[in-house]
Amino acid sequence: MTIAPIERSVRVKVVPEKAFAAFTGDMGRWWPKGMTIGDNPHAEIVIEPRVAGRWFERAEDGSETDWGKVLVWDPPRRVLLAWQIDAGWSYDAKLVTEVEISFAAQGDGSTLVSLEHRNLERFGDSAAKHAEQLGGGWPSLLQAFAAFAED
Repeated sequence: MTIAPIERSVRVKVVPEKAFAAFTGDMGRWWPKGMTIGDNPHAEIVIEPRVAGRWFERAEDGSETDWGKVLVWDPPRRVLLAWQIDAGWSYDAKLVTEVEISFAAQGDGSTLVSLEHRNLERFGDSAAKHAEQLGGGWPSLLQAFAAFAED
């Protein structure tokens, strides 16, 4: 079974360099509290800025919960992340779906930020249902990012 990738985009009124930095460097500031998988709300979400870098959340008590890793680091054009969160919302080191975010200058000082979450069939028997949940979640996350980036 193949499941179509989730594709969403948002236009932000900042240049690609600023959009990329806000998305990757300040994720914990725009990602909604309580929409993480750790036992406690996140204090920060970290994307280590290099290929093979970790993608994880850190709670106020210092505990860390992995989300995945960096597969491609190409500032300010794109970042490709391994999403290693299973359909039960737990980290699974053996699972890899991909989240690619690209940042394209629009000529007026704004940036089109495009997200594609693919390889969703890897969620197994619950892939279709989980893809539907993810598809419903990404738009609000991109809107939260856009509001933060433009502030």
